[in-house]
Amino acid sequence: MAKERKWILKEPADSAKVDQLAAELGVDRVLASLLVQRGVTTFAQARSFFRPSLDNLHDPFLMKDMDRAVARLKQAVSLREKILVYGDYDVDGTTAVSLVYSFLSRLTPMVDFYIPDRYEEGYGVSIKGIDWAAEHGFKLIITLDCGIKAIDKVAYAATKGIDVIICDHHLPEEELPAAVAVLDPKREDCHYPFDDLSGCGVGFKLVQAYSLSAGIPFEELRPLLDLLVVSIASDLVSVVGENRILAHFGLVQLNEQPRKGLQAIINLSNLEPHHVTIDDIVFKIGPRINAAGRMETGRLAVELLTATDDRTASVIATRINDNNNERKSIDREITREALEMVQSGQCIAGEYATIVYNPDWNKGVVGIVASRLVEAFYKPTFVLTKSNGFVTGSARSVRGFDLYDSIERCADLLENFGGHTYAAGLTMKEEHLPEFAARVEAYVRDHLTREMSVPVVELDSRLDFSQITPKFFRILKQFQPFGPGNTSPVFLTENVYDDGNGRKVGPAGQHLKLELIQESQPYNRVSAIGFNMADFFEHIRGGNPIDICYSVVENYYRGNSTIQLRLKDMREREDVI
Repeated sequence: MAKERKWILKEPADSAKVDQLAAELGVDRVLASLLVQRGVTTFAQARSFFRPSLDNLHDPFLMKDMDRAVARLKQAVSLREKILVYGDYDVDGTTAVSLVYSFLSRLTPMVDFYIPDRYEEGYGVSIKGIDWAAEHGFKLIITLDCGIKAIDKVAYAATKGIDVIICDHHLPEEELPAAVAVLDPKREDCHYPFDDLSGCGVGFKLVQAYSLSAGIPFEELRPLLDLLVVSIASDLVSVVGENRILAHFGLVQLNEQPRKGLQAIINLSNLEPHHVTIDDIVFKIGPRINAAGRMETGRLAVELLTATDDRTASVIATRINDNNNERKSIDREITREALEMVQSGQCIAGEYATIVYNPDWNKGVVGIVASRLVEAFYKPTFVLTKSNGFVTGSARSVRGFDLYDSIERCADLLENFGGHTYAAGLTMKEEHLPEFAARVEAYVRDHLTREMSVPVVELDSRLDFSQITPKFFRILKQFQPFGPGNTSPVFLTENVYDDGNGRKVGPAGQHLKLELIQESQPYNRVSAIGFNMADFFEHIRGGNPIDICYSVVENYYRGNSTIQLRLKDMREREDVI
């Protein structure tokens, strides 16, 4: 069903720079080339890349309004004012709330947290949340991962005698809310050196600034870094610059001394202890935390992430895990219905964009379903349902296409919208849906190029199996943590075949487990796993050669570690790049 992907081998890095770096570092030219592709061309830069240091974190007071935010927060703590930590219901929001709430709880008992209900209140700061804060005597609200567009809500809070500090990382509009402080590295007038922090990352910078001002040692903030790496991985912000440092030390914390709630999730996810990776967060930990807000309440996720005893953490984690299992079941059913809708021509739009609508779908999983439809049809995709009398839903894009711009052009039809280039959410009155669909179709038709409409696998380098030595892999592991901006290298090896022991694995036999041999090196066997690649099994079983693209990973099983290829795509040998 999914479109065949185009393989593109990256332009080779500057040969002279590669040779020099390979000699200076004593590494394989392929590894040196990967470094040069990442802008690492000197020994000093390589040392900084391979040895992230907390000393290289930026001064948080470089962020616009940070001085004002810290001053107001110190005032609230010293005067014992009630502080409400308010955040979004997704992973970034709940980790951010957990981080700031955990920190402030050590300074004052006058702190609580609030997570809006996805279905009743929707995304961002709500009137209901402000009313709740006013009723309970809160004088300061700190918003996390939301608030940058809450102009009316911040003004409303002021009428209730409540000040607001905004910590957000989404793109602001020209007018900013009249808050005490607006912390957002994407503000045009903010000259903070790194603008791709997660929402939790902005919250951490507030905590770091407060600590600097109050003489609290940085070591006391280290236990918060496990929350930060979960947000960085789950929110798909770039893993370069400051995020790379925070993610690196966050993984150390997550593997060595995770908080009780994350340890409970790690246990339930059957992850290898002390070997949790960014991928594990993206595919195992993050979805479970997200499931709380999708199926029940995001407040449950914060209760888990701030739990202080094993029993409480275990009980909440089990409940969230059940939520996740229910989410997966609903997700599969809605995906099946949406696929049938597109294939039978019953969608609202389908020629240039995919737009499907069913008022009975669960609002909590439409973003996941949109991603599935992009995989299937590779078009900008909108999956819409009905909630509180409005059409609402999520959108996902394809490589190179600015989805947010297409939605912004329809702002006059929408009650609310937000997001970024590749993912967004929106709400509208039902009568505006036909016009919205027509405008989006026209926009996609005019702006989606032929290149954008073909899924691509970017290949970093050709690689022979003989080059995958223990030393090669030991250095390759130091490229981690991987993520946007520093993706796991993808290699190309041509003319390989299975040794005859390949088999289908997985609950429905949908995956392939192979032992691969390269034609030119028949004594080198390398294990490989190909998820959802069972369609190739008959070709491979016949001893036919294939070309493969893959990343090299470490596979842990019952305490043993082996090198494994994680296949991204494969082609029958007669195909050419």
